[in-house]
Amino acid sequence: MHRLLWLPCVPVLLAQRAVALGRNTPGHQQPLTGSFSQDDCPDYASYAAYPHPPLSKGSLQLPFQRPHPVCRTFRSYAIEKVIHDITSRMKNPDLARLFENAFPSTTDTTVRWHTDGKDEAIQQKLRTWRDQDGWLDEGQWQGSQSFIITGDILAEWLRDSTNQLKPYQTLATKDRAIFHLILGAINTQTEYVIQSPYCNAFQPPPISGLPPTSNGQDDAVHPIYDPTAVFECKYELDSLAHFLALGNDFYAQTGSTEFLTPRWHKALGRVLAVLEEQSQSTFDTVTGSYRKNAYTFQRTTTTGTETLSLGGIGNPLNNGTGLVRSAFRPSDDATIFGFLIPANAQMAVELKRAAAVLRSTSKAPNAELAGRLERWSERITRGIWEHGVVPHRRYGNVFAYEVDGYGSALLMDDANYPSLLALPLMGFVDKNDKTYQNTRRMLLEKVGNPYYLVGKEFRGIGGPHIGLQNAWPMSLLVQAQTSDDDEEIMGCLNMVLRSSKLGLIHESVDVNHSSSYTRSWFAWANGVFAETILNLAKRKPHLIFTDAKPYEV
Repeated sequence: MHRLLWLPCVPVLLAQRAVALGRNTPGHQQPLTGSFSQDDCPDYASYAAYPHPPLSKGSLQLPFQRPHPVCRTFRSYAIEKVIHDITSRMKNPDLARLFENAFPSTTDTTVRWHTDGKDEAIQQKLRTWRDQDGWLDEGQWQGSQSFIITGDILAEWLRDSTNQLKPYQTLATKDRAIFHLILGAINTQTEYVIQSPYCNAFQPPPISGLPPTSNGQDDAVHPIYDPTAVFECKYELDSLAHFLALGNDFYAQTGSTEFLTPRWHKALGRVLAVLEEQSQSTFDTVTGSYRKNAYTFQRTTTTGTETLSLGGIGNPLNNGTGLVRSAFRPSDDATIFGFLIPANAQMAVELKRAAAVLRSTSKAPNAELAGRLERWSERITRGIWEHGVVPHRRYGNVFAYEVDGYGSALLMDDANYPSLLALPLMGFVDKNDKTYQNTRRMLLEKVGNPYYLVGKEFRGIGGPHIGLQNAWPMSLLVQAQTSDDDEEIMGCLNMVLRSSKLGLIHESVDVNHSSSYTRSWFAWANGVFAETILNLAKRKPHLIFTDAKPYEV
């Protein structure tokens, strides 16, 4: 993903608008007040880079960073209720303020376009495209649709949007607006996967009326894609796993199979085709001759992680592993060894969950398809345990981050989800599993994980995407969710809290200077923080509440 560094500066236009609306001078902007329209709403990426009163009553005096109600991109009474329920019971007013800002971050700022499918003007446009222009397939862009941007980029990542919406899945039965928002996100992702299953980030739906934007790169990619529909086309196995996860989570919370449309089945077919193509070895198993991969990617860049070696192919992979290649990681960095274990683990889990959803229906074709998904899940799972677990002289048997099937293995972890640290959260192993615990110890020590970074003011797992001085708060939140140790959990939570002086969770933080960060506004990270608080409210309420009564949405 393109990561933008938001430095503490305010564009001239925003400063002029602030003066025009009677707010304070740039550098300490006031929340929007008085009579105004959406045209008066400031750019949130710049707005979030400054603190806004009222400040929390804790020692950190964290600002209130929610946009004015007029400027929010989606509203839900159920979300507001959860904010009240949680914050009214919290011990730490700073932690309460951070949750108040972070939990609604996605709905406040990133629902760039949404329809529940009942807008007659949109329906008429679809009929025209289908019946007169002839370019629309039956069912295409029908029903609820939701375009969820990553934050400071007008594009939707399959992975990010799934994780951004995850904290709201439990509210889908409590608020029909949330139900249709998530259903719309599934339907929109469905269209994306049908059109370009190898791509990771997408332009606004054509029916939204929003213009496409350029990513500023000159990429050579096969299969070719339409740049008016695709923002970036890095093939990441976890993107397809996240597409499945969005529907699986929706079914788990609502019991609804409304998303199981012919279009979704077509998208699932695209997923299975990619799995088949990307499980092929680099050399023919019979003749030993080289065979070109179905996907190649080259970018003109001075950053090695932004392109694939060997003319866009990547390093060779062996046959017979049962694993599926991923050209890029969830950080959008290129893999070194293409069998990315966390992505394979997530795919194995989500295939099995999707099979269960299909089996919940009475249709015979779904049962047959479910069996196919289950066989893929079992195959990948076996491959992980056979090829993705390696002996370590210090930690014992551990999960590798990447392998190639030839015996080479990369021992590290990246902060982005899916990660090795998050294996229990995705449901691949129990957190008490011995191999996982060995791996966890390795990942959380500087001598075990080259990207475990420790400095004077911050620590945590980072990754090559940002560099060797910045760790990601997201990794500390995953560490807290995978721990039963109260001291470890609160140590992680307090470190994230102290690094969030703007009242929001950053993408990454300089371990020696926590005031230096990337992205003041990163909706996915805010969602992970919200998930962590909700997890502790249910599992460890005594750590965050004034009482020990569990809270469950």
